[in-house]
Amino acid sequence: MSTSLSLLLSPSSVVTRLRAGGCVFAEDEAQLLLSAAHTPDELSSMVERRVAGLPLEHIVGWAEFRGRRIALEPGVFVPRRRTEFLVRQALGLAGPRAVVVDLCCGSGALGVSLAAALSGAELHAADIDPAAVRCARRNLRTVGGRVYQGDLFAPLPAALRGRTDLLLANVPYVPTEEIELLPTEARVHEARVALDGGADGLDVLRRVTAEASHWLAPGGHLLFETSERQAPRAVETVVRGGLMARTTVCGELDATVVTGTKPAEGAGAAD
Repeated sequence: MSTSLSLLLSPSSVVTRLRAGGCVFAEDEAQLLLSAAHTPDELSSMVERRVAGLPLEHIVGWAEFRGRRIALEPGVFVPRRRTEFLVRQALGLAGPRAVVVDLCCGSGALGVSLAAALSGAELHAADIDPAAVRCARRNLRTVGGRVYQGDLFAPLPAALRGRTDLLLANVPYVPTEEIELLPTEARVHEARVALDGGADGLDVLRRVTAEASHWLAPGGHLLFETSERQAPRAVETVVRGGLMARTTVCGELDATVVTGTKPAEGAGAAD
């Protein structure tokens, strides 16, 4: 940062403006904005946008997820830290040279984090939102992943049917009537299609589980995040789709992950 920028907008003045605007982590956010800005005008604009409620990640153009910088642009869903638990669960199930599909991929944070930690993974991702697809293509380029635009399974190559080892589906699961209760950062500045899960929050999940078994390899796994309150109904949905289901909870991250497993050849589904 230039000397003139330091004099015109000191760290303490930026912290003061952010705190007055309701930013709980004003000191940390100020440090990020100060490091990202190149001119006093740019810093002032960043601070004002943050005070107005724009997500910090959209302002600086990236979010941290599992120690990686994930490129973002305005309107794209910001990956939550609790979703790192989903990736950890997937890593525990991954075999060598796994075929991975990241459905409702958003920025591609889940898929790129998983592929980066695996050896020889084949990664495919899809999302219906054009802005998310643009971000995902930037992020997945580093691990050789392919990104498709379209509704759920529709844009995926038919060759993936029956051979997907890990199907990550970070589907929207906020009930429609609860969208208005979300923080401004999400409610106003993230695409509604990435948040709205229908009347009970499970509409998109039902569509995924109805087809998942056709795409999974025998012994393959579907993993998705849900709320603790929704988990019992989510499990029922998974079982109706012909998969064995289990729920794992992380109290530290306030995360609930449901895993659906396609029975190996000759085995039956159970809950």
